[in-house]
Amino acid sequence: MNHVQPGILATPVPAQAIHLFFSITQAEPVQAALDRLLPLVDGEQLVVGLGASLTRQLGLEVPGLRSFPNLQGSSVDIPSTPHALWLWLRGEDRGELLHRKLHLQQLLAPALQLMCSTESFRYRSGHDLSGYEDGTENPQDEDALAAAVVSGQGNMDGSSFAVVQHWLHDLQYFARLPATEQDHIFGRRQSDNEELEDAPESAHVKRTAQESFTPQAFILRRSMPWAAGEQAGLVFLAFGHSFAAFEAQMQRMVGLEDGIVDGLFRFSRPISGSYYWCPPLTDGRLCLDIHQSK
Repeated sequence: MNHVQPGILATPVPAQAIHLFFSITQAEPVQAALDRLLPLVDGEQLVVGLGASLTRQLGLEVPGLRSFPNLQGSSVDIPSTPHALWLWLRGEDRGELLHRKLHLQQLLAPALQLMCSTESFRYRSGHDLSGYEDGTENPQDEDALAAAVVSGQGNMDGSSFAVVQHWLHDLQYFARLPATEQDHIFGRRQSDNEELEDAPESAHVKRTAQESFTPQAFILRRSMPWAAGEQAGLVFLAFGHSFAAFEAQMQRMVGLEDGIVDGLFRFSRPISGSYYWCPPLTDGRLCLDIHQSK
């Protein structure tokens, strides 16, 4: 029986994490590299996602997997930066994660080359660096499973589809805004996390109200802040049983639905975007036993 990689559903997000993004540099040894990786994957301390280019290389046909789309709104662009393999290292100790990163980098070479990595961390009890709580409307328990995990599709059951974006914040600009204006960007009061009845239509909570879509657009968020040098922001990470809910939300955020752009873009913008398929576990081992393309 297939099971979802447990780190996808685990709460809260870990104290520390590293996101690793790999591209294929030598096609022939890719299978051997993955054979070395699979015994290390527990789905909890190490969550794995395969991009479209890697599944094609392996001859795997994954229904619903595609490259991240380029979206252009009236005043914002959503970039697409696809990679072959995404690894989400989760833990409590930053140093231990660094050593694990180096080991995985060596393990996958020369077939897969590390193109970029991002250290992320839990802020307060799961807040964005703006000070606002992230994932307030996350589905819980059985609803989380229904939103994030594939079911009723045979060998695909227990798998999930992951969206990873880097958002770059202008925190100095945001800090200069009056508290009321900050609250209106999110549609919540930072002080008690309550939704504002008088929030503008551009407020983030109104742009992304999951139950307001047809069909409803529920995703499971596992986002964490990042900071490097003078830059900082959010590694947006969301899981779904498909990419449809995320794409519906993003299209509304950029104004493609009604011309209203999400207030978040006043102080933040995405600088990357990629899609991955997270295979299920079978008997504790990552299962790639799905239909192979001819």
